[in-house]
Amino acid sequence: MAEAHPVGFRWVMKAKERGATIIHVDPRFSRTSALADIWVPIRAGSDITFLGGIIHHVIENELFFRDYVVHYTNASCILRDEYGDPEDSADGYFSGWNESRRAYETESWQYKGEGLSYPERDLTLQDRQCVFQKLKRHFGRYTPEMVEKVCGIPPALFQKVADALVAASGPEKTAAICYAVGWTQHSKGVQIIRTAAILQLLLGNIGRPGGGILALRGHASIQGSTDIPTLYDILPGYLAMPRGEKENTLQKYLDQHTDRTGLWSNTPAYFISLLKAYYGKRATPENDFGYDWLPKITADHSFFEYLYDMADGKMEGMFLIGQNSAVGAPNSRLQRKSMAKLKWFVIRDMVETEPARFWRDSAEIERGELKTEEIETEVFFFPAAGYAEKEGAFTNTQRLLQWREKAVDPPGDCRSDAWFIHQLALRLIARAKTSDDPMDEPLRALDWWYPEDEFGEPKMEAVLAEINGWKTDVQSGANGVVFGEDRQGKLHHGPQIDSYEELKDDGSTACGCWIYSGVFGPDGVNKANARKSKDYLGHGWGFSWPSDRRIIYNRASARPNGEPWSERKKLVWWDSENWTGLDGPDFKKDKRPDYVPRDRQPGLDGQRGDAPFILHEDGLGWMFVPKGLQDGPIPTHYEPLESPVHNALYSRDTNPVVNWFTRNENRFAPPGDPRFPYVLTTYRLTEHHTGGGMTRFLSHLSELQPEMFVEISPELASELKIDNSDYVCIVSLRGAIEARALVSRRIQPMQLNGKTVHQVAVPFHFGAAGPLRGNAANNLVAISGEPNVTIMESKALVCNIVPGRLPRGPAFLDWIERHAPQSGQPANLHPEQPPLGAPSGGKFSRGHGKEGKAG
Repeated sequence: MAEAHPVGFRWVMKAKERGATIIHVDPRFSRTSALADIWVPIRAGSDITFLGGIIHHVIENELFFRDYVVHYTNASCILRDEYGDPEDSADGYFSGWNESRRAYETESWQYKGEGLSYPERDLTLQDRQCVFQKLKRHFGRYTPEMVEKVCGIPPALFQKVADALVAASGPEKTAAICYAVGWTQHSKGVQIIRTAAILQLLLGNIGRPGGGILALRGHASIQGSTDIPTLYDILPGYLAMPRGEKENTLQKYLDQHTDRTGLWSNTPAYFISLLKAYYGKRATPENDFGYDWLPKITADHSFFEYLYDMADGKMEGMFLIGQNSAVGAPNSRLQRKSMAKLKWFVIRDMVETEPARFWRDSAEIERGELKTEEIETEVFFFPAAGYAEKEGAFTNTQRLLQWREKAVDPPGDCRSDAWFIHQLALRLIARAKTSDDPMDEPLRALDWWYPEDEFGEPKMEAVLAEINGWKTDVQSGANGVVFGEDRQGKLHHGPQIDSYEELKDDGSTACGCWIYSGVFGPDGVNKANARKSKDYLGHGWGFSWPSDRRIIYNRASARPNGEPWSERKKLVWWDSENWTGLDGPDFKKDKRPDYVPRDRQPGLDGQRGDAPFILHEDGLGWMFVPKGLQDGPIPTHYEPLESPVHNALYSRDTNPVVNWFTRNENRFAPPGDPRFPYVLTTYRLTEHHTGGGMTRFLSHLSELQPEMFVEISPELASELKIDNSDYVCIVSLRGAIEARALVSRRIQPMQLNGKTVHQVAVPFHFGAAGPLRGNAANNLVAISGEPNVTIMESKALVCNIVPGRLPRGPAFLDWIERHAPQSGQPANLHPEQPPLGAPSGGKFSRGHGKEGKAG
């Protein structure tokens, strides 16, 4: 965190100055480790076992926050008798596994009772079928000895961490967990984070000040790019993308995605208001508010599927905006070779990055794998404005919208992303209006109203006003109207809404993202641009969704009776008539703590007064996930897709539902492959940013970190006869790169069940473009898809280290065949990898957002 998120780490140090204990878990000793109280070296990819071990410790020793767990989590919910756990036969499978589909059928994961809204519960936590007992049994073998065997963490160090975490939790104290892509970029990344969520729920650290799980984003607005997504499978506000024939009418979609109780019971209002934002007056009740115009998911439309289509010549063109897939995407060698199959390729960036020049000086050109004269791809490079050269909102990890004003005009022909998309849309819509093709109707239907400045740049505050939402009825001279005229000066909409609670399902409101409602309300104040903090939570600085609540699920910060857990940790509380406190209550303001629904009421009225987690139908924090995940309701240790060892807990080595993206150019090494004995992980440097497009072209940053390197331990260096700064080659089944050896005690050999396992680590910023050049680490990484969000596994794979320099030109091909032979071998070398043409695993829609009904 100190290296990749130095500004955020400032607050960690502030906490340490006030007495907080800082624990850092990482394969490498980094700047964060140097400032932490406890450093825990861990084998990359074994995090679930480590966290599961702490869960086992907390449950077995009854150290959990009982009142919190009983009332606020689903630990007391009773599961169906058909539920089966991987522990039943130690095979690694839950009940409902369908081998032919490589997917789970999840009916057996449901509660007893009336669906998810009204489960049967045992508040004593003694029923054999209750979640708590299932959790206790599931993690029963995750002992300190097993943690040492799988993770390489000695029991004494493990105990020190467990004691420190428990000591920092309870009515008087809280602890937070911070993570970044070191947890997400795994074949079970979602489940790693789920394990942390279970631990925090057991300790009572969710919904309370100083608690929570914080995702440290790698960019200023990664949170914003999931809230208002650049993803194929969700719509703004985590609404599900409609699915093909299953949801071919509006009513079918709403039936599938509207919950009986909780906030998602208002899905019709959120979704129809979004359609009104898209299509304006053209969206009417008679045409289902334009639902037929909205694209539908018919398959896995993730980037990796597009890549394979590109590689097979099935894709004509691609827009690459602010992304460097030739460096930053897995199996970069295949990425670059696939670009040569496109007919046209539009790239927007601030500098000429590797994708813009792959056709003339990539490694594949030098080796003869590609020939410039044979590449027919027409590349269009559009110079882009930098973040200081445009205005707009960023949303950070605490859900905080902050407005960025433009500091300077972009140079020359550089334009903002908004200008490019806006001008492209105007041209496409104009073209569609000259057509009578039904395929063009969705373009003709768009309400592209945005006012412009004199340079054709859309006014970004007008976009924010639409995201906030407004009443659709045009009222001349009405109060509360913001940017009320369209580009032609015609009245466009009515007053702004002030909260998502005002959204309707009858077309009378439009809203671009329901969770952002309130950021630009009828008072005409852009709250994202506010800069006058009034309290320690930051109210008055920016706007935190939803409704400027700084801590979500904060009803959990009070006891079931509404009183604070303690004076020291009070946040919101019941004052005999309403919820009040230091933060906006994330709860129905007038719902009494002892409220019990009558007659199975719908919506928020269907949830109890002691049910803080209002997005869930049962209002409870989910230790067990009864719906929404593809790979199991409880996290389970699986080995990375490439591993030096077999699974010590289950007969199944890898996540059964993962998408391997099987292909000859994307092979995986089998477990314990002697050709690839070392664990490889990747990381980020302070001096460079992601694919390097914003940093490798700057001389002062290039001088600070001038060359690709690999960190190896002194023990491994001695074994391989490598000296510090020697050239070495790192090899995987996907490719090979050259780097300088950084021999360092910062990375240590691990002892796994009596076997010594060496780990090595490389930064991922280097590439072939610009003044600072080096091999891309992602040449080594395989394409794979975690089953819930389709992220690749770049933080745990296997490799070999070969002393010396990497041959250049055609000689490389002979060299790689010697060190990673593949000729004549099947695409699925790993025994658990499905063959070519097998089902990919899970549902084709691996959404981050709202899941449909289970069962």
